[in-house]
Amino acid sequence: MKMFMSTDLEGVAGVVSFESQTYQKSGPALEEARSLQTAEINAAVAGFVEAGIEDILIGDHHGPGAVKFSELDAPAKLMHGRPWPPRSVRDPIVAEYDVFCIVGQHAMAGVRDGDLNHTQSSRSIDYIKLNGKPIGEIAQAALYNGAMGMPLIFLTGDEAACREAEELVPGIVTVAVKKGIGRNAAISLPASEARALIREGAKRAIENHKKNPIAPLVWEGPFVLEKRFFHTDTADQYMDADDVEMVDGQTVRMKGDDIRKIIYR
Repeated sequence: MKMFMSTDLEGVAGVVSFESQTYQKSGPALEEARSLQTAEINAAVAGFVEAGIEDILIGDHHGPGAVKFSELDAPAKLMHGRPWPPRSVRDPIVAEYDVFCIVGQHAMAGVRDGDLNHTQSSRSIDYIKLNGKPIGEIAQAALYNGAMGMPLIFLTGDEAACREAEELVPGIVTVAVKKGIGRNAAISLPASEARALIREGAKRAIENHKKNPIAPLVWEGPFVLEKRFFHTDTADQYMDADDVEMVDGQTVRMKGDDIRKIIYR
């Protein structure tokens, strides 16, 4: 079994601030957050290796990138760099893997107890709905990779993100490393405890999937994707697109039959 790991920064224990820990391009708080994230990644890698997984590819999916390559443990390989190459380049690489997981995930925008909750862009997107249902980054990744035959079998993050994943994917193993008590506040587990739980959870996720395989997440089309922005000038980027409906000054709507062509529009 080959594992693809998607990573984000906002769902890591000890990371609670957009301004000082995730937005900054440099600074001591950001560097600490990156090290905390990489340590949680290493914990998951260790658990997968204990379960017999030898091929692990990590995709650094936090905005400008956050994984510390120099602190990453073998045998994990890192796919990183900005700007990302097009999906036509990345997808054939990712599609070689059998299952995927997400480490460091946050809840979707608007979740009251979701620490650092947002969907894609914390600065510009109010919400995203698919066929009338609010979705976040977990559903986006699970549906996109699910269309390539890859199930989401493991996720770590705050309690709200774990709850979101469990509602989407029955049977998934999740590990909560903090409890959100505000959008910029949380109660985090001790770093050592969070990493121990992640290591055990990663191993258990593989063992569970071998016994009771989790199916890729696939929803029936056709699809209607609605995206609402905080400001009109952000929505304006869609004004000249023939296949996009401008619902109002801040909201756009698009339709399609292929989830992979619409979910990240």
